[in-house]
Amino acid sequence: MASNRGRVVEQAGPWGFVFFLAYIGAAIYFVSESNGSFWGVILGLLQAIVWPVYVIFWVLTAIGA
Repeated sequence: MASNRGRVVEQAGPWGFVFFLAYIGAAIYFVSESNGSFWGVILGLLQAIVWPVYVIFWVLTAIGA
């Protein structure tokens, strides 16, 4: 009989897909706002990774935390 002791099963598949779609949407937005140069596109992709940090910062600032 197989034992499941010590096994960790990660059930975050649906959330990973949602986060992936959010990244793709943010990447499309930021790249379309860039000037189209190589470094502008790279900067847009980097902004797509870190935009949630800015959202949290401004939300906390707005509520006075």
